[in-house]
Amino acid sequence: MAINNRQNGASVRRTRPERQLPRSYRGIAAFVRPMMMVVTRRDWRGAENFPSSGGFIVCPNHISYVDVFAFAHFLYDNGHPPFFLAKSGVFRIPIIGRLLTAAQQIEVKRGTSHAAVAFSAAVAAVQDGKCVPIFPEGTLTRDPQMWPMTAKTGAARVALTTRCPVIPVAQWGPQEIQAPYARELHLFPPKTMRMLAGPPVDLRDLYDRPLVAATLNEATARILDAITAQLETIRGEQAPATRFDSRSAGVAQTGNPNKRRGKKSSGTTNGGSS
Repeated sequence: MAINNRQNGASVRRTRPERQLPRSYRGIAAFVRPMMMVVTRRDWRGAENFPSSGGFIVCPNHISYVDVFAFAHFLYDNGHPPFFLAKSGVFRIPIIGRLLTAAQQIEVKRGTSHAAVAFSAAVAAVQDGKCVPIFPEGTLTRDPQMWPMTAKTGAARVALTTRCPVIPVAQWGPQEIQAPYARELHLFPPKTMRMLAGPPVDLRDLYDRPLVAATLNEATARILDAITAQLETIRGEQAPATRFDSRSAGVAQTGNPNKRRGKKSSGTTNGGSS
């Protein structure tokens, strides 16, 4: 059953989830959704680009610790309850970890052989007809102006393996609630969460190519280009011609880039992933 809803003048198509969600998932949604309705305003666009059936990947930019909640709200209220890939540290948090596991969220143990297990789980979720969000950057962007930076190839690998639709989504506004790596939350007055979903990224010409680095990098670049184009629309400005690269910029890829690490004679600051 479809429900037409409007948020801040933008038409939103909302469908009821067809699958029976785990009890834990419904409990989390019952707690988080009312909170998001109170502390945010919503400018949601492009939901008509989500597939009406079958599993798919949705790829957003990553600008704040809280953007996962705003993004999940966008997907859930448009009839596509998300099944996230989350780093293992979140699953080790007492109670929260158990809830996430029971809600069928997917644990990712980065930098270990267990990452292959997460890949297989993501593929299985897509093949089971689920909506699987994957943040291509794998961490909060290090770009000084918060444009999408260079990304990992996990989303491309899942997409080319399953041949499922890949929906690019740009989000802007969560960073006003919590700036990257900041501790402070600025909940009031409510901030507007701007979401813009684009049409599926065309990867069809890559389906029959070997899954080697060149193929995965090409698919990843197309996904990032699509996300960036949507973000340019939301922000009303043009992204830099060259995408920010943590390695070439000398920024560590794990940890808070705003913290000093160890004793550095140069006095530089290193950083990394969320």
